Amino acid sequence: MAKAVGMVEVRGLPPALAVADVMVKAARVTLVEMERVSGAYITIVVRGDVSEVKISVEAGLEAAKKMTAYKEGDKLFLSSHYIPRPNENLMVVLPIDYSERTEEFNQV
Repeated sequence: MAKAVGMVEVRGLPPALAVADVMVKAARVTLVEMERVSGAYITIVVRGDVSEVKISVEAGLEAAKKMTAYKEGDKLFLSSHYIPRPNENLMVVLPIDYSERTEEFNQV
């Protein structure tokens, strides 16, 4: 059975690390990638069962929304999404699959 994929995108490395930490602590998911999209935009990618990924993404979303940049009112949260059963073709093209680095943390 295919594992779900969840993503939260933020601006800046410190917020990305904080959100990734919240996401993996909130549910039984595996952090598979922290992809630098452009500039300071970073997407945190987790994999796991659908219900666990949904919980993880929601927790990451809430954590990211609470963060603000140095400039008053400047938000660091950009977007979030989860896909229950991604097509196999996505795993070939995008860095959203388990790798040798993450396999030992795979939450079965």
